[in-house]
Amino acid sequence: MPPAAAAPMISSVQKLVLYETRARYFLVGSNPAETKYRVLKIDRTEPKDLVIIDDKHVYTQQEVRELLGRLDLGNRTKIGQKGSSGLSRAVSAFGVVGFVRFLEGYYIVLITKRRKMADIGGHAIYKIEDTNMIYIPNDSVRVTHPDEARYLRIFQNVDLSSNFYFSYSYDLSHSLQYNLTVLRMPLEILKTETTQTRQESFDIFEDEGLATQGGSGVFGICSKPYEKYVWNGKLLEAVRNTVHRDWLLYIIHGFCGQSKLLIYGRPIYVTLIARRSSKFAGTRFLKRGANCEGDVANEVETEQILYDASVMSFSAGSYSSYVQVRGSVPLYWSQDISTMMPKPPITLDQADPFAHVAALHFDQMLQRFGSPIIILNLVKEREKRKHERILSEELVAAVTYLNQFLPPEHAIIYIPWDMAKYTKSKLCNVLDRLNVIAESVVKKTGFFVNRPDSYCSILRPDEKWNELGGYVVSTGRLQTGVLRTNCVDCLDRTNTAQFMVGKCALAYQLYSLGLIDKPNLQFDTDAVRLFEELYEDHGDTLSLQYGGSQLVHRVKTYRKIAPWTQHSKDIMQTLSRYYSNAFSDADRQDSINLFLGVFKPTEGKPHLWELPTDFYLHHKNTLSLAQTRRSYTYWWTTGVLQHLPLPFDEVTCAENRRKLIVKKFHKYEEEIDIHNEFFRPYELSSFDETFCLAMTNSTRDFMPKNVGIDPSPFTVRKPDETGKSVLGNKSNREETVLQRKTAASAPPPPSEEAVSSSSEDDSGTDKEDEGAVSQRSTPVKVTDTGDSTKMTENVVQSTKDVYGVNLSDVPSEDDLTIYTRFVQLGQSQHKDKNSQQFCSKQHLDRVINLIPISSFSQDNIYEVQPPRVDRKSIEIFHAHIQAGRGNMQPLGKEDFLMYREYIRNRYM
Repeated sequence: MPPAAAAPMISSVQKLVLYETRARYFLVGSNPAETKYRVLKIDRTEPKDLVIIDDKHVYTQQEVRELLGRLDLGNRTKIGQKGSSGLSRAVSAFGVVGFVRFLEGYYIVLITKRRKMADIGGHAIYKIEDTNMIYIPNDSVRVTHPDEARYLRIFQNVDLSSNFYFSYSYDLSHSLQYNLTVLRMPLEILKTETTQTRQESFDIFEDEGLATQGGSGVFGICSKPYEKYVWNGKLLEAVRNTVHRDWLLYIIHGFCGQSKLLIYGRPIYVTLIARRSSKFAGTRFLKRGANCEGDVANEVETEQILYDASVMSFSAGSYSSYVQVRGSVPLYWSQDISTMMPKPPITLDQADPFAHVAALHFDQMLQRFGSPIIILNLVKEREKRKHERILSEELVAAVTYLNQFLPPEHAIIYIPWDMAKYTKSKLCNVLDRLNVIAESVVKKTGFFVNRPDSYCSILRPDEKWNELGGYVVSTGRLQTGVLRTNCVDCLDRTNTAQFMVGKCALAYQLYSLGLIDKPNLQFDTDAVRLFEELYEDHGDTLSLQYGGSQLVHRVKTYRKIAPWTQHSKDIMQTLSRYYSNAFSDADRQDSINLFLGVFKPTEGKPHLWELPTDFYLHHKNTLSLAQTRRSYTYWWTTGVLQHLPLPFDEVTCAENRRKLIVKKFHKYEEEIDIHNEFFRPYELSSFDETFCLAMTNSTRDFMPKNVGIDPSPFTVRKPDETGKSVLGNKSNREETVLQRKTAASAPPPPSEEAVSSSSEDDSGTDKEDEGAVSQRSTPVKVTDTGDSTKMTENVVQSTKDVYGVNLSDVPSEDDLTIYTRFVQLGQSQHKDKNSQQFCSKQHLDRVINLIPISSFSQDNIYEVQPPRVDRKSIEIFHAHIQAGRGNMQPLGKEDFLMYREYIRNRYM
């Protein structure tokens, strides 16, 4: 069945200007082309209430100018006075984060700077670079409170310029599989779900265009965000039901990075998106385990997206993704940090014999990911003093209890593996064992790809590919189930394990897109090095957010090839993590609680800084008893089991259709035209600001600079054979070019970064472990400073350095033989031969015998047929020639519709 004619809706509010009068704020939003405008009127005379008026009308540029002119004239002090303006421009912005109130009036939070971080099929993902917080009520009606300034400082302690992301057209709170599955809904369902939108705006060409064109109508789809990963949901709560949806900009917190993998010139974008949960969010020792609703601490959903950037469309391009999750052990447990110990003892706070909180957590995962749910538990199994093993024993009991009520084919799979024990052993290779686990996990869950299997995989079947799990549909494959990795902190060990699983999934993704011949990737290739750097940036960022320092143990540490200098860095990160946990985590926790709306300041009640603990804020069952008690045996949500292994959230049912907004557009409408949104032909673009030139490039940053070396990113290199290792031999200009970091570059040290990231409880490894790593590590080669004179001599490079070979005056005899064969091949390839006689028994001695690699006539390595041009293309070409001679062709009906559409968008 062909894919439905559907496209994501693009927000028409991307540029904002806030105008100010004494009585009101006027927030004017427009699309990038500045052809459509919307206006919000915010009352400034209410001291504590938020009064916002949205007339839902779409203005043209001329109408907005007239409106602002009338407002300026009507708000002047004296009628007709030209000296003083009644309407002043306050600030320009790119989106509204939300509205917040403490003890006085409301504030509006605006995004004033943004930076493009990634691109998925033409849909841009931006990072917030700067924000502006503006107090709404006028000074004449402001009622001051002495504690307002302190709440404001606490709120602003959440640095919105650190790892907060948004998109105008792509739903970041959902996975790529969900977003593309929604676009492939059958046309019959989309027609029934189409909303009545004629009251919003009147279009004089709407009936004529959509009715006469028939198939030219395109369904625009906007899905409701997944609230768990939205961080400004509470800030938008006050206006969600009163303003148009284009004003609502949902942001996520976590990580977003993108790199370009060049495969013989073919651009493949590798994107890593991490969504941090806004439920039970906090810092390392202050948020452990789970709350009463099944939300766990440090829960992050990591998605790796792979797509061919040469084709941008969601419907025509090739896209693949794989999702995995990390999160704290879903039990009631905590660690007391008042003892000032590096490893506080683990205590179980509540007895949970029926695994109530674990059931709630895994129920959420079944709804979002389907089955099987695979748990990879990396905590220690053998300890002299029982510490981490407490969590393993309780988790095994909970999973065993829950599995006895699930069907066997959908049971939760539990994989315990003591990663720290294997790391200390000199005989075991940690990553080899992780690779075996990763292969079995990916085979069970499968991955998402939006195109059917290639015909070459049928002709040359691969053994690993045929064993792959997931759910196969006519349009590709779906990932069913997810891997949930945890240790104690879900930082160092978890990031390495997730990298190994992601590396295994990346091989399958490349194979599914027809880019490699076998689903297998080796270390020390350009592709894996690029992916490893992306994952380390991802791990550092998440570690800063949760633990206060960057990663202590990296992939190179577990490969036992880390340089000597890495150990001193590990010690500094451990100390930084300890300092952050002991002295700054409490303030950061208060800021997160205030920002997410977990705590709401109220007059006459204790302030945030007066609370002895925030336990009651995150566990709602401590303040009120639940009216209904969940079953201890049927612990899943109704309807989830009958759709397994598919996730319930992606099933086409009435409940899920209510989460969608569907509207039919003309095919030239800006709201669904991603080509216009991406290329923006109405704007002047410069190469310096083009995102694709700044991201990490496998050819520029990882491939060796000697051209004679195989340019394939899947060729194994030597440890010192990378593009980054030769920076010392380049000039300063080349060095700055080569050292350009990707938009998702690693964050600076914690002293310079205002964000918070995470790290691992296994930071304090034994000295025995460090010794084992040190003995097998490889020191870094440092360039001698005295070689600066040699660098000036090598400015003019030899032909060997430039071309990979030394050019000689006379070709060798072997080269002449090869050239002679090439000439004979060119002379004989046009001779008339019988098509069935591919090879004859008699050959010349020095002529190569060519055997076709395929039985198809057009799929041959040496046979080329001229392209066929259809009749319509020939007519367009002839019309173009005649137009150059001054003979214009009469316009057709479609041309009139396009011209009317242009006039309506530009002038009406």
